Amino acid sequence: MEQTRELVFGVLRSSLQNPIELSDDTNITEGLGLDSVAVMDFVMEIEDAFDISIPLDRIAEVKTIGDLVATVHDLKGKS
Repeated sequence: MEQTRELVFGVLRSSLQNPIELSDDTNITEGLGLDSVAVMDFVMEIEDAFDISIPLDRIAEVKTIGDLVATVHDLKGKS
């Protein structure tokens, strides 16, 4: 899961305009200041990077970067 975390953090850092300290507890919308369009763009980048598709109901459950890492890790294991 550490490799998944590092890749997610890398994709997120590249999509942020300002550098920010990231952790598993960072809230994606509030902590990063991303609006819904930016979040969807970021999710599409994650999907491309991992060659997965994250269902909308799973995206709705994701609040923090740690949630996203766990979701990606889970979906990667099923592909």
